[in-house]
Amino acid sequence: MKTGIKRNIIYSLVGAAITTALIGSGLIKRPDKWVQDALFQRGSVSSNDIIIIGIDDDALDRLGPYYSWDRNIMASALEQLASDPDKRPAVVAIDTLYASTTTPEADERLAAAAEELGCVITGTVAEYGTSQFFSDNGEVVTNNYSVLSYEEPFEALRDVTTQGHINAMVDIDGIMRHALLYVEPVDENGNTRRVYSMPCEVARKFLETQGDTLEYPTVNSRGQFYIPFFSKPGGFYDGFNIADLIDGKIPSDYYAGKIVLIGPYAVGLQDAYFTPIERSRQMYGIEIQANVIQGLIEHTFRQEAPDFPQLCVLFVISALCMYLFLSWKFAPATIVGILVSGLAVVASYFNAEAGYQTHPIWIPASVLSLLLVAVVVHYWREAVERAKVYNTFERYVAPSVVKEILKEGTDALELGGKNVDIAVLFVDVRGFTTMSERLEPEKVVYILNKILTMTSSCIEKNGGTLDKFVGDATMAFWGAPFPQEDSVYLASKTALDIVHGCEQVAAQLREETGEDFKVGVGVHYGPAVVGNIGSERRMDYTAIGDTVNTAARLEANAPGSTVYISRVVADKLGSLAKTKSLGDSVKLKGKAEGFEVLILESLEEK
Repeated sequence: MKTGIKRNIIYSLVGAAITTALIGSGLIKRPDKWVQDALFQRGSVSSNDIIIIGIDDDALDRLGPYYSWDRNIMASALEQLASDPDKRPAVVAIDTLYASTTTPEADERLAAAAEELGCVITGTVAEYGTSQFFSDNGEVVTNNYSVLSYEEPFEALRDVTTQGHINAMVDIDGIMRHALLYVEPVDENGNTRRVYSMPCEVARKFLETQGDTLEYPTVNSRGQFYIPFFSKPGGFYDGFNIADLIDGKIPSDYYAGKIVLIGPYAVGLQDAYFTPIERSRQMYGIEIQANVIQGLIEHTFRQEAPDFPQLCVLFVISALCMYLFLSWKFAPATIVGILVSGLAVVASYFNAEAGYQTHPIWIPASVLSLLLVAVVVHYWREAVERAKVYNTFERYVAPSVVKEILKEGTDALELGGKNVDIAVLFVDVRGFTTMSERLEPEKVVYILNKILTMTSSCIEKNGGTLDKFVGDATMAFWGAPFPQEDSVYLASKTALDIVHGCEQVAAQLREETGEDFKVGVGVHYGPAVVGNIGSERRMDYTAIGDTVNTAARLEANAPGSTVYISRVVADKLGSLAKTKSLGDSVKLKGKAEGFEVLILESLEEK
């Protein structure tokens, strides 16, 4: 018992360590993200304070291809937004980059329009890549997330606007789940500054108009935070484009006091991404910005829980579950595995509602994998146990008996001994000792093998358990290791088969060796202790007790070609047997007066 518990504990710890290491390595990162998307990105209501003015296909048809636009078009849009001093937007963000100068008149007009509006956010872009540098101790350090270059608006526009970066980075599976809170470019003097994202600057300025301040979300090591999506693609867009704005088709009441986002809203402008809220349709970058801005304003961000404590919890739960799986049967273990997995997903959901995003399928993946492993271990253990039983009993009993033992299950075998009622048979060759003294050893062994092969064959044919060979004697019993209703009948039939078989073998050996022999058989029925008896290093599956001794005494007194049975055996056989009573004329050693002995002459077939 203690060995089994220790073994299960070791298996549980090793199994939990392996699954925890595999999951921690990112093996199921993608499916985990997909489940997170399904659980946590369900959408809600998009904010009425955020307006999108799209550069869509209709605007491109009316104003011409985007590459042909000069900065007068965006200047015209800003001038229109500023046309009514009492109904201006609270913040205007332009999701595009004006990095270099073009036509001086157009540049000046755009800068002047932005200055007049006074609440414009313009975009900057950082290019990321790999860089190497020397650390303080002289070692070469590689940074795979380094800002290689940084572009911002031309000087005149930069001086009259607030800048926010418009970098977008998708996850490894191509899904836009995270926003970059800030970038940290390095100037020509080696100084680093922090530039927040366009959504951050928009939200900050808007909250200032409301007399509030912006609370920045918690970010990961790369400065990213998880985007809460409030709307599917198209949810923030009412269909107004930049051409409508320039033509005065958008009433100032529509955008007064609100956030106005101007940016690409056409497939050809290549600013669209797949998002976790809908995988089948891309969302334009300007609308992703809108979702981020709403999350910043409402401060509805979830903090992604660190992996290390989750891995610790995963290891403990996995180890406990594995121990139960190894200790319990399949059905209750499966129920526990499903319950734990379901509870883990539910717990992840409520954690998200509380503001902490955890990995929903880490525990289910580990627990169900370990359940499968435990099933394999159980199967392997059962196979080993069955092989052990088979190897043990095939030496004693017929193959059909071994199959029946395995069918009943190893739990039915109470190794160590149990009290059962059995029919015991002893058979011995008459005069074999005298014969062996005058024959050569090789001939003695040859004769003995012939006889024992015959007796064991008869025992096996009738489903008996061959207990042992003792010299020229054979012992067998029926009724163990599993109950047999016809144990007495089978033992008696075997006794007569052995007598008849002996006659055939004796005729063959008479021609080969010139020797003749006969056997005496004894059969008795009663209680005995049956089981593996002996020491830990050497044990035999055998039967002991008075029933065994009585059967041996009957055989010892039986003349050649004769089967002696007890009254209890005769009574069990009833009318099927033809017997001849000898009364108590045969004195058995250890038996009181009156013990009746009978000769079994024949037996009807059942």
